[in-house]
Amino acid sequence: MKKLILIACVGSFSLMSCAQKNNDKIPAAVKSAFAKKYPAVKKAKWEVEDKNFEASFEEDELDISILYDAQGNEKEVEREINMKDLPQAVLDYISKNYSGAKIQETAKITDDKGISKYEVEIKGKDLIFDLNGNLIK
Repeated sequence: MKKLILIACVGSFSLMSCAQKNNDKIPAAVKSAFAKKYPAVKKAKWEVEDKNFEASFEEDELDISILYDAQGNEKEVEREINMKDLPQAVLDYISKNYSGAKIQETAKITDDKGISKYEVEIKGKDLIFDLNGNLIK
């Protein structure tokens, strides 16, 4: 039992250390831009993606992630949505092509130009649809 508790403590400490290391790599401009736009968010998980920086947090029990460049410019916002909020054309496509498969995740992604698309994760794949429900990728 002591070994199990020790393993759990070491694992937790390792995870916290990794999160802290990533947080240290986030440029001040990025942290400042995030804090200015999302002042109510006190706990965000930061990840480094290529040359970009992603803040993930939960709002109203839905996941949100914001992607920034190194200068603090917001590049993309991904908001988890309920399946019922997908366009009917998306639901029809999934019903036809993935009959019986469980949808793992649904999100609406909006880029820095204001262009939105829907993402559906199903069978380990990310399917991307335009606002009209047409498959893009």
